[in-house]
Amino acid sequence: MARILPLEDALAPAIEIIELGEVVAIPTETVYGLAADATNGEAVARIFEVKGRPRFNPLIVHVGSFDMAREVAVFDEISERLAQKYWPGPLTLVLPLNENHCIHPLVTTGLETVAVRMPMGFGQQLINTLGRPLAAPSANSSGRISPTSAQAVADDLGSKIELVADGGRTQVGVESTIIKVGDGEVRMLRPGGITADEVSEFLGVDVVRGGSGSIEAPGMLASHYAPDASVRLDAQEVRDGEALMAFGPRRIANAAAAKAILNLSPDGNLREAAANLYAYLKALDGTGAATIAVEPIPVDGLGEALRDRLVRAAAPRDGGSLIPQ
Repeated sequence: MARILPLEDALAPAIEIIELGEVVAIPTETVYGLAADATNGEAVARIFEVKGRPRFNPLIVHVGSFDMAREVAVFDEISERLAQKYWPGPLTLVLPLNENHCIHPLVTTGLETVAVRMPMGFGQQLINTLGRPLAAPSANSSGRISPTSAQAVADDLGSKIELVADGGRTQVGVESTIIKVGDGEVRMLRPGGITADEVSEFLGVDVVRGGSGSIEAPGMLASHYAPDASVRLDAQEVRDGEALMAFGPRRIANAAAAKAILNLSPDGNLREAAANLYAYLKALDGTGAATIAVEPIPVDGLGEALRDRLVRAAAPRDGGSLIPQ
């Protein structure tokens, strides 16, 4: 089983494991990531092996500095402004690969672009100590609930990896927002910890939702973030044997009959709800309920990211299609 070490004890062994071409689980401000050397093809393949991830789903490259980011990718003026504003933080930019980049092709799955992010805290420290970028998707089996605690990682992947660096519960609780700039548009490929409204207000332009219909970035598969239980959205009543994911101060009909109830935010706070989403999905899934009923959640602000994750959790489990854009 994986060792779970506090951050102050985890840096040196994490570096050692990554240098050997293996993977480690690390905390970021969004969710826990499964990190490996993005320049080492065998190490990147190990990520796919541990996660059971489809080979056509690209990975985010995590960098520790702007200099490292520019070695990997070419920045346009708008993407540069976004990076200066939100990095380090929960924003991923899809950019053209630098001609002299060192990223292994498995990371980008043959695309001519790369998804790049600069994480906060331990992740940034680890990258800068290593001196190379890391590929780091969420530290969970592919398509399953993303982990927001070290124990959640160990419960899922503990038999397949050596080390989980324990940074406590993650702050944001949902993955990064993914933005792609091109053809005169700022396009949000995946909603996340930074809202479209925030980006739009900062840039002074409208943000277009969705991609081109093909996989352009991580997290675009239709079935993703899924528990074993089926997920029923916008529930107006609790049916026999269901668990309930609640939101806000008022309950839907027959809530008292739920097998279990967890409230994402009793006060209706979307940031609190985002931080709790994956942990509560996991906990309700653990009750053995066949279905998790989800109360309606507003889609403004961070609610857009919550809705995106829940729609994917509720999607048919064929794993290979895209959410319609």
